Amino acid sequence: MDGGGDGPPRRSYVRFPVLLGAALALLTVLAFQPVLANGFVNLDDSLYVMRNVWVRQGITRGGLAWLLTANVANNWHPLTVFSHMLDCQLYGLVAAGHHLTSLLLHLANVLLLFEVLRRMTRAPWRSAMVAALFAVHPLHVESVAWVAERKDVLSAFFWILGMAAYGRYARQPSLGRYALVALAMTLGLMAKPMVVTLPFVLLLLDVWPLERLRLEAGWTRRLGRLAIEKLPLFGLSLAMSVITLHYQKTSVVPLDIVPWYLRLANAAVSYAGYIGKTLLPRHLAAFYPLPADIAAWKAAAAAALVAAVTGLALWKARRAPWLLAGWLWVLGTLVPVIGLVQVGRQAMADRYMYIPSIGLFLALCWGLAALVGNGAGGRAAAATAFLAALLALTVATRAQVRHWANSIALFQHAVDVTRDNYVAHVGLAKAYLQAKNWAGAEEHFRAALVLRPGLREAQRGLQQAVKAARRERRLGDKSSQR
Repeated sequence: MDGGGDGPPRRSYVRFPVLLGAALALLTVLAFQPVLANGFVNLDDSLYVMRNVWVRQGITRGGLAWLLTANVANNWHPLTVFSHMLDCQLYGLVAAGHHLTSLLLHLANVLLLFEVLRRMTRAPWRSAMVAALFAVHPLHVESVAWVAERKDVLSAFFWILGMAAYGRYARQPSLGRYALVALAMTLGLMAKPMVVTLPFVLLLLDVWPLERLRLEAGWTRRLGRLAIEKLPLFGLSLAMSVITLHYQKTSVVPLDIVPWYLRLANAAVSYAGYIGKTLLPRHLAAFYPLPADIAAWKAAAAAALVAAVTGLALWKARRAPWLLAGWLWVLGTLVPVIGLVQVGRQAMADRYMYIPSIGLFLALCWGLAALVGNGAGGRAAAATAFLAALLALTVATRAQVRHWANSIALFQHAVDVTRDNYVAHVGLAKAYLQAKNWAGAEEHFRAALVLRPGLREAQRGLQQAVKAARRERRLGDKSSQR
């Protein structure tokens, strides 16, 4: 463990961040290399790439004009759409090329995150630990291995660049440096609206590690000044929120279908679920269905857990500001996707933790260093335990990447690890339909209709599968008669 943010590193070899960066790059490639053998999946990949006429043409004058206002999957993210156009220009519809771009973006995010944290905290080893967890955590497979989720890795790239620009601005404020922060945020918003929470996280960075806001007498006045400083950035967030609500108006679920009590209960349970899946990444799936009801005791227990950790972070705020900053990072960045404004019928999603997980990793790594202290034996034991955890996460990530190899593998895994998942059954049935496995398609369309009676997509698919099976049997009978 290094010396933290209190001074220069204690050992000379940590002055060579290039070596740490190289190790992080190797680790990232090792974890995600299987993605290059994956194909497209029938989960929005057709909307973004395979059946998107403008995108498939590559970069054209008409396509560039179209993407400025394009509504793709009920979202406005022209920079993400442009990245798909560029991929089609370079690789056509060869899936390996599209996956390579996402992997390279994730790799860039890992290295950028390490460098930004190293410069802000002057703690290279702890920064490398955070970046390593970010690099190989299985929760990030969805963001990297799903072509249609390019918006995650792309928006995070500009998010971290925004952090880097803000670090420079904090050291020496100027209008030009502030403009770079705003530019990075704008580009991030054009990749994914979730970047709206960046100004809030910059305020947390003011507390720690930048220490522009010390939690001592008069801190509220200083907080007010720092918040006013970020008003232009909050203005960008507000503008993007309005644009997003406009584009997603047909996807927003009304209150008479998902009432407030269910939204609040699911928000509490999801917060606890995200923390649980970060600490123990099991049963990860492409879709987690929103339950029809949530037991009061379960929601209360989850809310109590969130409140207890929040209380601990506030209590330790002066002695352990990294805990407060990291925990509030998680809570705050999940707000847009926690389900208070319910878009779609998912309860939660792995991809939503791509940026929020950074805050949790900060709290965990700095907490581990504080727990271990400066004893050589303790540091050696902690390093051994961390490396073992990193190895386990890498193995789990490689396995999870393979679940995204194709649509059948993806949705079969979702059916296996979740309950009452009608979306997974429909996705698996459609994949079987495409593979001309009529029996498999019929089985899973029927399973979806048991869970969601009257679901039109399943009804139409079932009719198609039954007709195709009958036609195949008739042709087989005619062949045998000859």
